Amino acid sequence: MRFLLGNSLAPENRAANYSTMASEVVAATAPKPRGGGGRFCTICNERRAALKRPKTLEQICKECFYEVFEDEIHRVIVDNHLFKPGERIAIGASGGKDSTVLAYVMSELNRRHGYGLDLFLLSIDEGITGYRDDSLETVKRNEIQYGLPLKVVSYKELYGWTMDEIVKLIGLKNNCTFCGVFRRQALDRGAALLKVDKLVTGHNADDIAETVLLNILRGDIARLSRCTSITTGEDGPIPRCKPFNWALNLLFTYAYFKRLDYFSTECIYSPNAYRGFAREFIKDLERIRPRAILDIIKSGEDFRISTFTKMPEQGNCERCGYISSQKWCKACVLLEGLNRGLPKLGIGRSRGLNNERNKDTKETNGTKALQSKQCGTLDF
Repeated sequence: MRFLLGNSLAPENRAANYSTMASEVVAATAPKPRGGGGRFCTICNERRAALKRPKTLEQICKECFYEVFEDEIHRVIVDNHLFKPGERIAIGASGGKDSTVLAYVMSELNRRHGYGLDLFLLSIDEGITGYRDDSLETVKRNEIQYGLPLKVVSYKELYGWTMDEIVKLIGLKNNCTFCGVFRRQALDRGAALLKVDKLVTGHNADDIAETVLLNILRGDIARLSRCTSITTGEDGPIPRCKPFNWALNLLFTYAYFKRLDYFSTECIYSPNAYRGFAREFIKDLERIRPRAILDIIKSGEDFRISTFTKMPEQGNCERCGYISSQKWCKACVLLEGLNRGLPKLGIGRSRGLNNERNKDTKETNGTKALQSKQCGTLDF
C-alpha cells in the first residue's frame, strides 16, 4: 500500500490522515472475528488477536507482536555478529517510519541485551522545502525522546547545492539520480565526522526486494551481487548494516501501535521515481502471494556471478578521494556538471555525453578521460 499526503495540509490535518492510514493498515492485517467475538492470540492465548503475521500467518495480539518483532531483530543482530561491544554506531534517521522504528528498537535492544554500543542519530538535509525541513523537526524530537545525540549534514554544506536548486535547474526527470548519489556519500561523510564504526539503516524486506528487481532490470551485476547482504561496504570507508533486512511491511503497524513520533509524507520530488514503479509491481505480487517479497530476496541471494564476468575494481576518486571504480566518483561527475551549467553531463551512457566529458576533462584538469557508471536512485 502506497501513501501520498500533500504537503499543503495543515499539521492537524496531517495528524488525522496519519491516524486514518495506520487504522487502515491495522484493519487490513487484523484477523476477522468468528461469530460474535474476536479470535485469541495464537501465542499467549490470553488476549485478542490484533493482526496476522505475513510470514507465519499467525494471529497475534499487540503485546506478542512487540515481543516477536523485537526478538526477531535481536536474533538477526546476534546471529550475523553485526556489532561488537564498545562500537560507535550511527543510525540513519530521516524521520520516516522505518528509521524511527530502527532508532527506537536499537535503543531498546541495546539497553535490554547489553550490546554496549554508543548510538548516534545521523540525518541528511537535502534542502527540500516543505518536506525535509518538516521531517528534521521529527528527528530532533526523536533525539530528545530516545536520548541519542543527533548530527545533521546538509547538501548545501557538502556540495554547495540544495535539491530545490538542482530541481529548479534540471527538472523532475533525473533529480532522484542526483539525490541518491549525493545522499549515499553524505551519509558516509557524516558517519566519518561522528567517527563511528558502522552505519545502520532502516531498509526492510520491501526495500531489498525492490532493489533486487531494479538491479535485474538495469543489468547491474555488481550491485545485484551485494544488495541482499545484511552488511555491505566492508571494503569502503564505513560498513553499513541492515537489521531489518528480513522484516516485512509491519514497521508501519509497529510504529502505530507503539505511538512512535514519525513523519509520513513522501518526498515531493519523487512521484515519477523509477523505484516507485518497482514498488507498485511488487505490491501487486504480494497481494497474490504474500511471501513474494521474501522469495524475491531469496532469489537475489541465490544468484551466482559467472567467473568470466569482469567486475569493476574499487579504487578512489582522483578528485575527492571517495571510493570509486572510476577515475572520478559519480558525485564529482554530477557536481561538475551542475557547477558548469551542464547538469546532464553525468547522466546516462550516451556516446555524445561520454565524448563531451572526455573533452571537458582534458581541458579542465589534464585528466585523459572521465568515466562514470550509471547510478540508481538508491544504492546499497
